[in-house]
Amino acid sequence: MRYGTMTMTATILGAVLAAGPLAAGAAESTMEQAKDKAKSTAQEAKTAVSDTWITSKTKIALFADERVKGTSVTVDTTKGAVHLRGKVDSDEARATATEIAKGVDGVQSVSNDLQVVAPGNRKMVDAGDKEIAEAVESRISRDARLKKVDVRTDAGVVTLTGEVPTIAASAKASEMARGVAGVKSVKNELAFNK
Repeated sequence: MRYGTMTMTATILGAVLAAGPLAAGAAESTMEQAKDKAKSTAQEAKTAVSDTWITSKTKIALFADERVKGTSVTVDTTKGAVHLRGKVDSDEARATATEIAKGVDGVQSVSNDLQVVAPGNRKMVDAGDKEIAEAVESRISRDARLKKVDVRTDAGVVTLTGEVPTIAASAKASEMARGVAGVKSVKNELAFNK
């Protein structure tokens, strides 16, 4: 009986020791996965902070330049790509805004969708833009697939952002927006949610 107890103890001890390296390997693997996830999250946060920093620096630079009058310019940044929207007084102001944005540290590229609108016409254009955006939103809201679509209008140019389920839904949103009176063109920036 004593021999049997010793044999059983040795067998259990052997099983525990044999499992030890496997358990240690699994623990190391889990630890590596946690480190990778933390590194990925830190990188995403760094990108977000960097994009926010770029947006802020670009806005400050545009606001400081008399040629641009940055108060009517909207700046968005995604992964270092700066997108300029809004209205400026002249072609020179539009070109200057691009130069200023390109001069900010960290900017990878600049997309300039600024509209040139004379100051005297701005109130009329702004009123028209609001009505156009409301009309497009009203039409789009009738289609259940387009509930997550946001509409923005600048000088008759409608920009669609948000998510849709398919490319067909994206095309339908563009088609519906083009059918609204006063729309000069449609920029479709819709993403597909998978």
